[in-house]
Amino acid sequence: MAPFNIRSLSAAAVLAALAASAQAQGVVNALCSTDAPWCEAAAKEFTKKTGIKVNQAHKGTGEIAAQLRAEANNPKTDIWWGGTGDPFLQAAEQGLLAEYRPAYINDLRDWSVRQYAMSGNQVGGFYSSAIGFGYNTDILKKKKLPEPLCWADVIKPEFKGEVEISHPASSGTAYTVIAGLVQLMGEDQAFDYLKKLHKNTTTYTRSGQAQAPNVAKGEVGVGITFMFNFEKWKADKYPVKTHAPCEGTSYEVGGIALVKGARNMDNAKKYYDWLMGPEGQAVGAKVGSYQVPANKTFKMDPRIPTMDDVKLIKYDFEKYGKSAERKRLIDRWTKEVESLPR
Repeated sequence: MAPFNIRSLSAAAVLAALAASAQAQGVVNALCSTDAPWCEAAAKEFTKKTGIKVNQAHKGTGEIAAQLRAEANNPKTDIWWGGTGDPFLQAAEQGLLAEYRPAYINDLRDWSVRQYAMSGNQVGGFYSSAIGFGYNTDILKKKKLPEPLCWADVIKPEFKGEVEISHPASSGTAYTVIAGLVQLMGEDQAFDYLKKLHKNTTTYTRSGQAQAPNVAKGEVGVGITFMFNFEKWKADKYPVKTHAPCEGTSYEVGGIALVKGARNMDNAKKYYDWLMGPEGQAVGAKVGSYQVPANKTFKMDPRIPTMDDVKLIKYDFEKYGKSAERKRLIDRWTKEVESLPR
């Protein structure tokens, strides 16, 4: 028989205790709709800090809203964060989200707090950014095209085949564009505008995050999306510039929410609170996502563009965050705009 070794027993006991402790931390199942590098970095840093494993997928807000509806009777997701806020508000309206009003509400910017009020404390405002144009200056110079400064510019005949935007059925970004134009111009005039824009559009991408790399790499001249998307490419010295439409533009308040019936609610709240705290909010800029953070208690990264000079419309989040209004506008767009030849 091998001699009794208290030293090896102690080591084994310590390892077993550590394993049990790690297992006890558990998991959180998350869906993330903001830039993929931010999603990945946040999950990694949170796990490193807490020991809680984050099982997380990256999808568009429209896709996630549909997934949560499909899983309503048997939720597989605990928390959803990032991406345009309208689909979050629609999910709240449909009873898919859980109420949660954090104790640190006074640490958040006014536009973040308003999201809680509008949604019965089911949706918080995670970040903000404005819709605008990003364009490749080399491409425009080569094709002798002017820099687009206004909505009226990108529907001019010379921009045919030079504009890219996302598809509103899968992208909350595109819906924010449509809803913003409706509020800016009036609905019928906005749809007349969208028909003209359709003629100049080369591709409707699945995600509103596709425009920035496609513009930066010269695959398309102009992209219409949230302007923060282009900042990383500008910082990396690509020939990219941005401009907010001179007539006025819509903006987003990105969402964050707990899912009703979440299996890992305690861990979901811990992830939520970390994401909304200074540490989690700072992750975005570290990986090249330059939205304005909701938490105002820490120094914002200087690379984040200010919205002070942007002419923002008075966006009606309550009306255009309703699922019936979203469906109605997208159905009209599909019938009257997407069906047209280009």
